Amino acid sequence: MSKLSRRKAVFGSLCMACAGAHGLMASSARAQGWSPPGAAQRCPSRWGAADRRGAMNLMTPERAKRAAQLIRTGEIVECGQTLNQTMPFFGTRRFDVHLKRTFMNPEGNRRGSNEELVVAEIGQVGTQLDAFPHQTIGDEGYNCVNIPRISSRNGFTEMGVDTVGTIFTRGVLIDVAALKGVATLPDTYEITPEDLEAALRRQNTRIEEGDAVIVHTGWGLLWGRDNARYVRSCPGLGVAAAEWVLRRNPMLMGSDNWPVECAPSKTMPDASLPVHQLALAVHGVHLLENMKLDVLASRGQHEFAFAVQPLKVQGGTGSTVAPSALF
Repeated sequence: MSKLSRRKAVFGSLCMACAGAHGLMASSARAQGWSPPGAAQRCPSRWGAADRRGAMNLMTPERAKRAAQLIRTGEIVECGQTLNQTMPFFGTRRFDVHLKRTFMNPEGNRRGSNEELVVAEIGQVGTQLDAFPHQTIGDEGYNCVNIPRISSRNGFTEMGVDTVGTIFTRGVLIDVAALKGVATLPDTYEITPEDLEAALRRQNTRIEEGDAVIVHTGWGLLWGRDNARYVRSCPGLGVAAAEWVLRRNPMLMGSDNWPVECAPSKTMPDASLPVHQLALAVHGVHLLENMKLDVLASRGQHEFAFAVQPLKVQGGTGSTVAPSALF
C-alpha cells in the first residue's frame, strides 16, 4: 500500500469512527470504546520514516512570504494569556514568581538591578504549544518513535519543543461562538464539521494547507474569572471536526480552551483526549492551547499573519508562548 493510500485508509477508518458525531455509530462507540489507528496505518508519516518535524515541514520561506502579504495596516493583536498565579492549573502544575528586589551596585552611578525567580512547569502552563512527545499512543509518539528510547533525565533527545522553531504562516480564526450567536459555547459543546463549514461560509473564509487553524469557542472569557469551571470541562472540536481540519493539512490547530478539543469527548466518551493523539501522534500537527481570542473575535478578524515561537527548552514537551496576529 502506498503512503497516500495508507493515509486515505487511516482517514477512512477514522471518519467511520467519527461518524458517531452524526448519531450513526454512537452506541457502538460507547459500547466498544475507541482505539487510535495502529502503527501500520499511521506510519511512516507522509514525510517518511525518518521525519521528526511533522506539519512543520510546511513552514517554508514561500509560505512565510505569503503570510507577510496579509499585513496591510501593521496592527497587532496579542493572543497569549498573561502568566500569573491566578490562572487555571491542572493537578500539580504551578507558576510562582518570587521577586528578587533591587541589588545596588557599588559604583557611584547607583545602578540598581531587579530580577525574579520563576518556579513553573513552563511547558504546560498558560498559553502553550504542545510538542510531539507530550502525547503518545502507548509507548509511541509521532511517526511511531519509541518514547522510552528518546527519554532522558534532562528531556527528550528527539522532537523536543526546542526543535519546532518559528511559526509564521497564515492564520484563520473560525468563530463558532459567533455562528451560534453566543459569547461562550455551552459547557462540553462538541463542534462538528458542519459547524466549521457553516462558520467559514459565514465569514467567507477558507482553510489552506499550512494554515494555523484557530477555533474561537468563547471559553477564554472564563480565564482567571471562573477557573474551576474552566478546567472542569470545555467546548471544543469533536473528533470528526478535528479530522475534518487535519485532512486540510494545517500547520497547527489552536483554540481558547485548554485542550483544543471538547472535553470530555461526547462521541468517544471512553477515550481520553483522542484529538490530542490524532493531532500530535498520528498527524504530527502541534496544538496551541489557552489562547486569548476575544479581541480578534470582537473585531471579526478571520484572516491574518500568525506568528509564534516556542521557548528553546531543550527536550521539552511544550512551551508557554505569546502568539500574535498581524494584519
